[in-house]
Amino acid sequence: MRILSIIYIVFFLLLTGCERIVNDVIDGPTPFCAVSDACPPIWDKEPRVLNVGFYAYFAPVSYSADPDPASDGFNIHLGYEADLLTAVETITDTGLSFSRKAIGEWPGIWLKAAEPEYDIIGGGITILNSRTQDATGTPVVAFTAGHIQFRQSLLVRAEDTQRLSHYTDLSDDVRVGVLAGTTGEVRLLEITEIIDANGVLALGTRIETPHGTFVADGTAGYRITAADTSPNLVGRTHIYPPAEEMPQIIYLGADTGELELLAALADGRIDAIARGTIGNQEGAVASDGQFVVTALDAQVEYGGFTLSRNDAELISHLNGWIDYLTDSGNIGYAEWLNDSNVFMARAQMWNTRAH
Repeated sequence: MRILSIIYIVFFLLLTGCERIVNDVIDGPTPFCAVSDACPPIWDKEPRVLNVGFYAYFAPVSYSADPDPASDGFNIHLGYEADLLTAVETITDTGLSFSRKAIGEWPGIWLKAAEPEYDIIGGGITILNSRTQDATGTPVVAFTAGHIQFRQSLLVRAEDTQRLSHYTDLSDDVRVGVLAGTTGEVRLLEITEIIDANGVLALGTRIETPHGTFVADGTAGYRITAADTSPNLVGRTHIYPPAEEMPQIIYLGADTGELELLAALADGRIDAIARGTIGNQEGAVASDGQFVVTALDAQVEYGGFTLSRNDAELISHLNGWIDYLTDSGNIGYAEWLNDSNVFMARAQMWNTRAH
């Protein structure tokens, strides 16, 4: 009976015509399938060198080897997204390679993919439809499929773990540090009801900026979202809430990103940092017990790369290879953190078996 069963399985596999199934039976997931519509797209054109702009200060997702913009290491790309892109260009069938340049400023970074200088923009950018549009509301960029998951949280000093364990523990005597224009900022403002679902600031909210102090009147003239902000609130430095059950918001990191936030938390200028759990967990580990992650948000976000919306063929091409390298989403940040070679291993597996 065992021999008959084996003969039947082999006959079935031959009928399917898909080498992927054969290899799965032999030794698990494989990168190669003989059925073209089940495989990543092969680049049948001239090889392309794509200019990649990456955010320099989001360790460990995307960051520069040296945070100093004047240094040689500033344009050396490190982290999860760096390794994912390196694996893409290692696969011979992608026909792509990347020239990378660090970007130090976060607000609106995703829109740079529409500029002539760049083809792709990365940096742990949460996928939002509003981030595909320029200031006039015209769609100018598009996202690849999501390749990483984010959840928001707070990073606090260890002695404040119990005091600031939930978002409901935040009050007007608590100073929370954020980076402007991030989903960390906006999600905190939403949860604490400083803004409504449309990003409109609550009536009576006081906002300090380099060009004056403003008090929100409850209209869309005072609005903050993860894609844009009202012109009068650009460069905001401090938000004083209109109610005692809401926290103060301190804006830092315009020049060096999360590094400035971490320094402020350490020296007591702020009481918490609101940002993605990945970055906060990294900060907690690096602090050697000084910092702790609390208030894990239930909402899940997805991050991707942006490209010009006019380059739909390239977006489709990248999506196919990102899907392969992440094993259709089964390999993500946690697996990379456990083994930073995980994407390169799949790239090498493709190169070995596909030819």
